[in-house]
Amino acid sequence: MPEVIFAGPDGRLEGRYHPQPNRDAPIAVVLHPHPQFGGTMNNKVVYNLHYAFHQMGFSVLRFNFRGVGRSQGEYDQGIGELSDAAAALDYLQSMNQNSRHCWVAGFSFGAWIGMQLLMRRPDITGFVSVAPPANLYDFSFLAPCPASGLIINGTADRIAPPKDVANLVSKLHEQKGITITHTEIEGSDHFFRDEEAYMNPMLEHVKTYVSRRLTEATR
Repeated sequence: MPEVIFAGPDGRLEGRYHPQPNRDAPIAVVLHPHPQFGGTMNNKVVYNLHYAFHQMGFSVLRFNFRGVGRSQGEYDQGIGELSDAAAALDYLQSMNQNSRHCWVAGFSFGAWIGMQLLMRRPDITGFVSVAPPANLYDFSFLAPCPASGLIINGTADRIAPPKDVANLVSKLHEQKGITITHTEIEGSDHFFRDEEAYMNPMLEHVKTYVSRRLTEATR
Protein backbone atom coordinates (compact mmCIF):
# COMPACT_ATOMS: atom_id res chain seq x y z
CA MET A 1 0.00 0.00 0.00
CA PRO A 2 1.79 3.21 -1.12
CA GLU A 3 1.66 5.41 1.97
CA VAL A 4 2.34 9.12 1.58
CA ILE A 5 2.75 11.97 4.05
CA PHE A 6 2.21 15.48 2.71
CA ALA A 7 2.00 18.95 4.18
CA GLY A 8 -1.43 20.12 5.30
CA PRO A 9 -2.44 23.52 6.67
CA ASP A 10 -2.28 22.23 10.26
CA GLY A 11 0.59 19.75 10.05
CA ARG A 12 1.31 16.54 8.21
CA LEU A 13 -1.49 14.57 6.55
CA GLU A 14 -1.38 10.81 6.00
CA GLY A 15 -2.62 9.36 2.73
CA ARG A 16 -2.58 6.47 0.28
CA TYR A 17 -1.59 7.33 -3.28
CA HIS A 18 -1.89 5.07 -6.32
CA PRO A 19 -0.39 6.63 -9.44
CA GLN A 20 -0.78 5.42 -13.00
CA PRO A 21 2.24 4.87 -15.26
CA ASN A 22 0.58 7.17 -17.80
CA ARG A 23 1.85 10.74 -17.18
CA ASP A 24 -1.37 12.43 -18.29
CA ALA A 25 -3.78 10.11 -16.46
CA PRO A 26 -6.83 11.76 -14.88
CA ILE A 27 -6.62 12.39 -11.12
CA ALA A 28 -9.11 11.90 -8.28
CA VAL A 29 -9.11 12.65 -4.57
CA VAL A 30 -11.47 10.62 -2.33
CA LEU A 31 -12.78 12.08 0.95
CA HIS A 32 -13.84 10.09 4.02
CA PRO A 33 -16.83 10.33 6.41
CA HIS A 34 -17.06 12.27 9.65
CA PRO A 35 -13.90 12.04 11.78
CA GLN A 36 -15.86 12.14 15.05
CA PHE A 37 -18.01 9.16 14.07
CA GLY A 38 -15.21 6.79 13.15
CA GLY A 39 -14.64 8.05 9.60
CA THR A 40 -11.19 7.32 8.15
CA MET A 41 -9.64 6.88 4.71
CA ASN A 42 -9.98 3.10 5.24
CA ASN A 43 -13.77 3.29 5.46
CA LYS A 44 -15.10 0.57 3.15
CA VAL A 45 -16.97 2.93 0.80
CA VAL A 46 -13.94 5.23 0.51
CA TYR A 47 -11.54 2.32 -0.01
CA ASN A 48 -13.77 0.85 -2.73
CA LEU A 49 -14.25 4.21 -4.45
CA HIS A 50 -10.48 4.68 -4.44
CA TYR A 51 -9.93 1.39 -6.23
CA ALA A 52 -12.85 1.96 -8.61
CA PHE A 53 -11.20 5.19 -9.80
CA HIS A 54 -7.83 3.47 -10.06
CA GLN A 55 -9.34 0.70 -12.19
CA MET A 56 -10.69 3.39 -14.52
CA GLY A 57 -7.17 4.71 -15.09
CA PHE A 58 -7.03 7.50 -12.50
CA SER A 59 -4.09 8.38 -10.29
CA VAL A 60 -5.92 8.39 -6.94
CA LEU A 61 -5.28 9.86 -3.50
CA ARG A 62 -7.27 9.24 -0.34
CA PHE A 63 -6.14 10.63 3.00
CA ASN A 64 -7.05 11.10 6.64
CA PHE A 65 -8.41 14.48 7.65
CA ARG A 66 -6.60 16.30 10.49
CA GLY A 67 -6.62 14.41 13.78
CA VAL A 68 -7.42 11.05 12.15
CA GLY A 69 -4.84 8.22 12.09
CA ARG A 70 -1.39 9.72 11.67
CA SER A 71 -2.66 13.08 10.37
CA GLN A 72 -1.76 15.94 12.67
CA GLY A 73 -4.14 18.56 14.08
CA GLU A 74 -7.66 18.16 15.42
CA TYR A 75 -11.22 18.19 14.13
CA ASP A 76 -12.26 21.66 12.93
CA GLN A 77 -16.02 21.57 12.19
CA GLY A 78 -15.45 21.11 8.45
CA ILE A 79 -13.54 24.38 7.97
CA GLY A 80 -10.09 22.91 8.49
CA GLU A 81 -11.12 19.71 6.73
CA LEU A 82 -11.93 21.72 3.59
CA SER A 83 -8.43 23.21 3.78
CA ASP A 84 -7.03 19.69 4.17
CA ALA A 85 -8.89 18.59 1.03
CA ALA A 86 -7.49 21.59 -0.89
CA ALA A 87 -3.96 20.68 0.29
CA ALA A 88 -4.52 17.07 -0.84
CA LEU A 89 -5.60 18.26 -4.27
CA ASP A 90 -2.56 20.56 -4.48
CA TYR A 91 -0.31 17.61 -3.62
CA LEU A 92 -2.01 15.37 -6.19
CA GLN A 93 -1.77 18.02 -8.90
CA SER A 94 1.90 18.64 -8.14
CA MET A 95 2.56 14.95 -8.84
CA ASN A 96 0.45 14.93 -12.02
CA GLN A 97 1.05 18.19 -13.83
CA ASN A 98 -0.04 16.88 -17.24
CA SER A 99 -3.46 15.69 -16.09
CA ARG A 100 -6.45 17.22 -17.91
CA HIS A 101 -9.22 15.67 -15.81
CA CYS A 102 -9.55 16.28 -12.07
CA TRP A 103 -12.31 14.64 -10.02
CA VAL A 104 -13.38 14.73 -6.39
CA ALA A 105 -15.34 11.93 -4.73
CA GLY A 106 -16.67 11.94 -1.20
CA PHE A 107 -18.80 9.79 1.07
CA SER A 108 -21.20 11.27 3.65
CA PHE A 109 -19.34 14.11 5.46
CA GLY A 110 -16.68 13.73 2.74
CA ALA A 111 -19.36 14.43 0.10
CA TRP A 112 -20.16 17.75 1.82
CA ILE A 113 -16.46 18.69 1.91
CA GLY A 114 -16.05 17.57 -1.70
CA MET A 115 -18.89 19.79 -2.92
CA GLN A 116 -17.31 22.76 -1.13
CA LEU A 117 -13.96 21.99 -2.73
CA LEU A 118 -15.76 22.02 -6.08
CA MET A 119 -16.79 25.63 -5.45
CA ARG A 120 -13.22 26.66 -4.63
CA ARG A 121 -11.47 24.91 -7.49
CA PRO A 122 -12.62 25.58 -11.07
CA ASP A 123 -10.07 22.99 -12.24
CA ILE A 124 -12.32 20.16 -10.91
CA THR A 125 -14.10 18.68 -13.92
CA GLY A 126 -16.46 16.24 -12.21
CA PHE A 127 -17.64 14.91 -8.86
CA VAL A 128 -19.16 11.88 -7.21
CA SER A 129 -21.17 12.48 -4.03
CA VAL A 130 -22.10 9.29 -2.19
CA ALA A 131 -24.87 9.64 0.42
CA PRO A 132 -24.49 13.42 0.91
CA PRO A 133 -26.03 14.33 4.31
CA ALA A 134 -28.27 17.12 3.02
CA ASN A 135 -30.31 16.92 6.25
CA LEU A 136 -27.28 17.71 8.45
CA TYR A 137 -25.33 20.27 6.40
CA ASP A 138 -26.17 23.33 4.37
CA PHE A 139 -25.50 22.75 0.66
CA SER A 140 -26.88 26.13 -0.45
CA PHE A 141 -23.34 27.28 -1.33
CA LEU A 142 -23.82 25.33 -4.59
CA ALA A 143 -25.20 28.38 -6.35
CA PRO A 144 -24.33 27.83 -9.05
CA CYS A 145 -22.81 24.36 -8.99
CA PRO A 146 -19.70 24.69 -11.19
CA ALA A 147 -19.43 21.16 -12.61
CA SER A 148 -21.61 18.20 -13.54
CA GLY A 149 -21.56 15.16 -11.31
CA LEU A 150 -23.18 12.07 -9.85
CA ILE A 151 -25.14 11.97 -6.58
CA ILE A 152 -25.83 8.43 -5.39
CA ASN A 153 -27.59 7.22 -2.25
CA GLY A 154 -29.58 4.35 -0.77
CA THR A 155 -33.38 4.38 -0.47
CA ALA A 156 -33.18 2.99 3.11
CA ASP A 157 -30.61 5.53 4.35
CA ARG A 158 -31.60 6.78 7.82
CA ILE A 159 -28.51 8.94 8.36
CA ALA A 160 -28.97 10.99 5.17
CA PRO A 161 -32.67 10.45 4.34
CA PRO A 162 -33.47 10.07 0.60
CA LYS A 163 -36.04 12.90 0.66
CA ASP A 164 -33.37 15.42 1.70
CA VAL A 165 -30.99 14.19 -1.00
CA ALA A 166 -33.84 14.42 -3.55
CA ASN A 167 -34.52 18.03 -2.47
CA LEU A 168 -30.83 18.87 -2.95
CA VAL A 169 -30.86 17.27 -6.40
CA SER A 170 -34.01 19.14 -7.46
CA LYS A 171 -32.43 22.46 -6.47
CA LEU A 172 -29.31 21.64 -8.50
CA HIS A 173 -31.42 20.51 -11.47
CA GLU A 174 -32.74 24.04 -11.84
CA GLN A 175 -29.27 25.35 -12.65
CA LYS A 176 -28.27 25.78 -16.26
CA GLY A 177 -25.09 24.53 -17.90
CA ILE A 178 -24.51 21.51 -15.68
CA THR A 179 -26.08 18.07 -15.45
CA ILE A 180 -26.63 16.36 -12.13
CA THR A 181 -27.16 12.61 -12.43
CA HIS A 182 -29.02 11.13 -9.46
CA THR A 183 -29.07 7.39 -8.78
CA GLU A 184 -30.71 5.58 -5.88
CA ILE A 185 -29.67 2.10 -4.77
CA GLU A 186 -32.93 0.34 -3.83
CA GLY A 187 -32.94 -0.93 -0.23
CA SER A 188 -29.44 0.24 0.70
CA ASP A 189 -28.61 1.87 4.02
CA HIS A 190 -26.09 4.68 4.47
CA PHE A 191 -23.07 2.35 4.35
CA PHE A 192 -24.07 0.06 1.43
CA ARG A 193 -23.46 -2.74 3.91
CA ASP A 194 -24.36 -5.74 1.73
CA GLU A 195 -21.55 -6.05 -0.80
CA GLU A 196 -23.46 -8.02 -3.45
CA ALA A 197 -26.79 -6.25 -3.10
CA TYR A 198 -25.67 -2.65 -2.53
CA MET A 199 -21.93 -1.90 -2.55
CA ASN A 200 -21.09 -3.49 -5.90
CA PRO A 201 -24.11 -1.99 -7.74
CA MET A 202 -23.21 1.45 -6.32
CA LEU A 203 -19.61 1.09 -7.55
CA GLU A 204 -20.80 -0.09 -10.98
CA HIS A 205 -22.99 3.02 -11.31
CA VAL A 206 -19.99 5.19 -10.38
CA LYS A 207 -17.74 3.47 -12.93
CA THR A 208 -20.33 3.69 -15.70
CA TYR A 209 -20.96 7.36 -15.03
CA VAL A 210 -17.31 8.42 -14.72
CA SER A 211 -16.19 6.36 -17.74
CA ARG A 212 -18.88 8.00 -19.86
CA ARG A 213 -17.91 11.47 -18.69
CA LEU A 214 -14.25 10.89 -19.53
CA THR A 215 -15.19 10.38 -23.19
CA GLU A 216 -17.20 13.62 -23.32
CA ALA A 217 -15.73 17.07 -23.78
CA THR A 218 -18.38 18.87 -21.69
CA ARG A 219 -18.00 19.82 -18.04
